[in-house]
Amino acid sequence: MRAVWLAVVAVQFGLAHPLLAQDSAAGGRSIGEKLPLFAKNHCEIHKDPANQLFCADPELLAAGEKLAAAIQERLGRLPDRLLAVEENAEWIRNRNQSCGIFGHEPIRFENIEPVTACLLTETEERTDILRDPNFDCLAVNTAAGALICSEPSLAETETDLNKDALTLIGKLNEADAKDAFAEFARWTRDRDRRCNLAGKENVPLSELSASEDCLADTMKQKETEIAAAKGDPKKFFGRHLPSPLPNADAVDLCVAQIHAANACGDFVRVSRVIEKGSEIADQSAQVTAEVEMIVLSPFAACSPVASGCTGTCWDLKAGKAKPTPGNRDSFPVSNRIRIEKAFSLQKADKGGWRCNTTALPPVDLGVTLGPN
Repeated sequence: MRAVWLAVVAVQFGLAHPLLAQDSAAGGRSIGEKLPLFAKNHCEIHKDPANQLFCADPELLAAGEKLAAAIQERLGRLPDRLLAVEENAEWIRNRNQSCGIFGHEPIRFENIEPVTACLLTETEERTDILRDPNFDCLAVNTAAGALICSEPSLAETETDLNKDALTLIGKLNEADAKDAFAEFARWTRDRDRRCNLAGKENVPLSELSASEDCLADTMKQKETEIAAAKGDPKKFFGRHLPSPLPNADAVDLCVAQIHAANACGDFVRVSRVIEKGSEIADQSAQVTAEVEMIVLSPFAACSPVASGCTGTCWDLKAGKAKPTPGNRDSFPVSNRIRIEKAFSLQKADKGGWRCNTTALPPVDLGVTLGPN
């Protein structure tokens, strides 16, 4: 669990940026002249102008610590923590823009005070909002989440399920817990596909009511499985069961295995897997699927992370996959990446289907888009 928390801290304080530290001086005057903690705390090591201010200003530093504690509290109630990382990364992007911070452009000396004041206000407001018990529902960005939050019985069922899942995860070591969080997130995506809610974020809530019974039944079935584990997390998580059918769920499991092998969890989150077509034989199958990912932490458009986690290099200006190396641009936080690929599957000995694909490259199609 510590690894995921560190990822959130990296997003919160901008430690994940791979760019060179910028020079905050303007007209020969620096942040250090205005903020005496700059030198004491060695704030020059931070790569982002907002992070330098959080490091150097006492009020911002204290507010940042309170915000980090509020984030940790929220993580303690979510079994899909990368959703919180994604939402927080989007908030930081919007916060910086609203306070006049754009990328890694230096803050002008005369703007230090108003920018610092803006960051303080935004951070204090964010801390209060995160501690609102209704925040998790207010922050949902999926059709299933909106439907669950609109129906008290569904919301109660999900709350109970999340608590029970987190209780089991809390008994695991750090590495197994990280895998368990990813496994639960994959189950959530499969639930949404089964209930015909995947990709329906912009559909009016009134048109989603037909999926209520499916959501209730699927979550209650998961509760039954947790109860059957009798408090043993190894009887619920980490069983590496094959997918019942050669479909989007099997592809989702395949991508999860590839991402785990390439340590992709700190950089991207799989948000959606949609089946586009399939060819099925007795013992093998090939399923073509679209996989959408959200960028959690910046990485170079042509790098081992890009190749291992998204399947290709990218031309960010064109918004398309580029198999050969290009410029050294980096993916910004909250960008969406969509790839399309044919995944090979094999019939398992005891039934079900297992992934026969060990790497994402090469992909058939790829496109990158800005935040939602």
